[in-house]
Amino acid sequence: MKRLLSLFILIFVLFVVSCKESTVVSEPEPEAEYFAPEPVYRWGINIDSLDIVDGVIGRNELLSTILYRYDVSSQTIYHLERASQETWSVRKMQSGKPYHILRDRDSIATARFFVYDINKTDYAVYSLSDSIYSYTASIDVDTVLNYISGSIETSLWNAMIEQGAAPDLAGMLADIYSWTIDFFGIQKRDSFSVYYQEMYADSVRVATGNILAANFITSGTDHYAFRYTYHNERGEYFDEKGTSLRRAFLKAPLSYTRISSKFSNARLHPIKKIVRAHHGVDYAAPSGTPVYSVGDGVVTARAWDNKGGGNYIKIKHNSTYTTEYMHLKGFAKGIAVGTHVSQGQLIGYVGMTGTATGPHLDYRVFKNGTAIDPLRMDLPAVDPIAPDDMPEYLKAVGDYMKMVGLSVPDSLQIDTINNIQSND
Repeated sequence: MKRLLSLFILIFVLFVVSCKESTVVSEPEPEAEYFAPEPVYRWGINIDSLDIVDGVIGRNELLSTILYRYDVSSQTIYHLERASQETWSVRKMQSGKPYHILRDRDSIATARFFVYDINKTDYAVYSLSDSIYSYTASIDVDTVLNYISGSIETSLWNAMIEQGAAPDLAGMLADIYSWTIDFFGIQKRDSFSVYYQEMYADSVRVATGNILAANFITSGTDHYAFRYTYHNERGEYFDEKGTSLRRAFLKAPLSYTRISSKFSNARLHPIKKIVRAHHGVDYAAPSGTPVYSVGDGVVTARAWDNKGGGNYIKIKHNSTYTTEYMHLKGFAKGIAVGTHVSQGQLIGYVGMTGTATGPHLDYRVFKNGTAIDPLRMDLPAVDPIAPDDMPEYLKAVGDYMKMVGLSVPDSLQIDTINNIQSND
């Protein structure tokens, strides 16, 4: 009897437990969330299903040569060349420039796009599909303000490279001061400070922007330069007094090695061994060195000088000044009598034609028909900032003035500015 009772109790307990388990409702498992991947774009193209093949245009390599390797038909290339004429012509492509082929990620690998890097920020895209078209665009660029300073021990270029500057910055600084500083005359321990823009794309430096402020100290003298857009024209450089750094004449018409002979009224001629006047400056430079016009003007002579000057060019700049360039190896293309030339325009090449012991440029300047010493002439500046505009100029460049150590008092009034300019 006891066994039956125990068995009954066990069966009852098992029944109750099974009933409870059957009443438990299991919660459904949460559905997995699905996140669609963001499409990847490059050059304005969705490249999710495309492979990219990078290359560099070889010397004398044609677009057709490149595209034939990717089975692009002659007909497509023909239509592509025509379609590109209104955007950026494929005929302008240069050897050494990068390009990119975008093709399908499948067994056929059909080429869909050709991308050409015009420069570090601009590119051209050419469609190779049924709808042939092209367009140009630029990558997003961030502008960062940078600052360097240093002292010259060997050369400006070396000093700036030692400070981590890009190689082109030295040339940009030299261009700004080309009217006011003779960079072949700078000395050891001359110094500089420069605030300038650097351009970055995807955290990679792609270009040097504008120099915004600079101070170049030569022989203890400050030479300030501040970039300012005056009257909605292109940016120009002015000093702390509003005087333009751009002059009517360049400081020198070429990049020279040394000055081999200066202006003199009595010089012993190196070949004829007689004493006579030398009303010019001889710049020694390798044969073929480019020679540039020091200012805007009109070519009045392009000929041969029978008195020993060899090939020469004469340029009339205005009613006051004329310049002459002698012993030229040859003339630049398009230079003829009556040609209008611009400041800095190529006009010829250093040589040793005529009577000369070596390659050099004999450079002469005439004021009202009389020869003057080019190294001593007071180069006239272009128009300065007008007195009425000086407060706006100082407001615009005031912060940069302080950056290069120049104090600009807030109390500076127009009367003070007038006094500064009138005392120059």
